[in-house]
Amino acid sequence: MESIGQYLKRHREERAMSVEEVSRATRIPVGNLERLENDHFDDLPGEVFVRGFLKAYARAVAIPVDDVLARYTSSRRVAWVTPLPMTSPIQKTQGRRFGVAIAFVVLLILFTLALSIVLKPRGRDVPTELSSSEHALSPFEGVHG
Repeated sequence: MESIGQYLKRHREERAMSVEEVSRATRIPVGNLERLENDHFDDLPGEVFVRGFLKAYARAVAIPVDDVLARYTSSRRVAWVTPLPMTSPIQKTQGRRFGVAIAFVVLLILFTLALSIVLKPRGRDVPTELSSSEHALSPFEGVHG
């Protein structure tokens, strides 16, 4: 079966058009047109651009756009099928989330402990003579004259 690139190239050559003429008509760089004709779709900027290039190319060589896009889509179905990995990334993410949650709880406990030490009332640490000015005796209070 003819690839989409071969199909486009055949229609371009039937119209006796060069790649440069198609490039001028579509404003698609020659290198990208050559990638289309060689079926190197993965070397193009992205899926949206590939579809846009195919539509413009089809119009330039007078091929039905729907036919070109249908051929492209059917040719790409095989490339889109990839085997799934044996391990699920969801399991790794859940394990990582659990570890982050534990770290967060430990940090919260440490922060609370540090905060309680910093904000601890200091009244009990100070000797009773210095803790309140009302009860403290002046050095001259007990001495008579």
